[in-house]
Amino acid sequence: MFTGLVEEIGKIVEVRPSRGAKLFRIQADMVMQDIAVDDSIAVNGVCLTVISHTAKDFSVEAVEETLKKTTLSRRSPGDAVNLERALAVGDRLGGHFVQGHVDGVGTVAGMTPQAGGRLLSIRLPEHLLPYVIPKGSIAIDGVSLTVAELEPPFIKIALIPHTLEVTTLGSLQIGDWVNVEVDMVGKYIVQLAQPYLDRMPSKDRFGQFDVKTED
Repeated sequence: MFTGLVEEIGKIVEVRPSRGAKLFRIQADMVMQDIAVDDSIAVNGVCLTVISHTAKDFSVEAVEETLKKTTLSRRSPGDAVNLERALAVGDRLGGHFVQGHVDGVGTVAGMTPQAGGRLLSIRLPEHLLPYVIPKGSIAIDGVSLTVAELEPPFIKIALIPHTLEVTTLGSLQIGDWVNVEVDMVGKYIVQLAQPYLDRMPSKDRFGQFDVKTED
């Protein structure tokens, strides 16, 4: 479990095939302080397991399924990635609960300068839209963010200067792919409510009731 508060930007220094998967060796600083084999680290929002490390870098493996469903298949040596260690019991939860289980890949559709920051527009896969609400939480490349506007299939997110400086979001360009994890709470609510919604007429489902008035 993670919070979506990126601890540092790491650098991929090696990518190579490994036992039918891909091995990523990542150079870092802060996350190396207490790292151990079998630790979980979120790399651009993808929960991966440390398989080895030195004093300056650590290695993780991504299997074929992970490569298909995330942007890791596009990462190469020299790329910067957001890093976060797993949440420790007793730590402050400054973002929101992030599992590191990417739900889909979005596309950067716009990056508009604003006073003190930027407005990021992302096109989401259609199957993720039911789990997104205005002012709700969403993780983009492992960064906990708030949805400012929802205009399906797009979401808009206001990025403050600090976020642009300490995460890879500051270097995004139009057309870039990003890992998207929707709010875990929203997924549970939709799953629990879906059987009831499926039995309701569509007009009732969206609150379009026939209202009768009396004189």
